[in-house]
Amino acid sequence: MGLKETLKSDLTEAIRSSDKVVSGTIRMVLTAITNEEVSGKEARVLSDDEIITVLSREGKKRREAAEEFAKAGRTDRAAEEKAEGEVIAKYLPAQLSEDDIKKLIAAAVASTGAAGPADMGKVMGAIKPQIAGKADGALVSSLVKAALAGGN
Repeated sequence: MGLKETLKSDLTEAIRSSDKVVSGTIRMVLTAITNEEVSGKEARVLSDDEIITVLSREGKKRREAAEEFAKAGRTDRAAEEKAEGEVIAKYLPAQLSEDDIKKLIAAAVASTGAAGPADMGKVMGAIKPQIAGKADGALVSSLVKAALAGGN
C-alpha cells in the first residue's frame, strides 16, 4: 500500500472515530498532494518520495506557524498547529539525529573534496538524496557551513 492510500485509509478511520484534528490534517495534506499532482502542464501521480517531500513541506509550515503563534501569545493556535505537525510527522521517515547528519556531511566532504565555504553546493548536492525528508534543510545547511568553515 502506497503512502497516499495509507493516508486515505487513515482519513476514513479518523472520520469514523470523530478525530477532528487527525481528519482535518490528513484532508489538508491530501489536498496539498492533489495540488502538487495537478500543477504543471499535465496531471501526474506522485511517487512516495515526492509525497514525503510534500509532507515535509507541510510539516515545516506547521512548525513555523506554531512558533509564530507562540511568539504572538496565541498559545491556543500554537497548540493546534503543533498537533497538526505531530499528525504529519507520523507519515514521515524517522528524523536523523544531529550526529548522524554530521557523519553524512563528513563523508560528503571527503568524497567531493570540498575545501571551503565555496564548495557548499557540492556537499549539499551529495547529501541531499540521503537526507530527503529525514532532516530539516536549514539545520543541514547550517551544519554544512560549520563543517566547511572548519568548525565541525
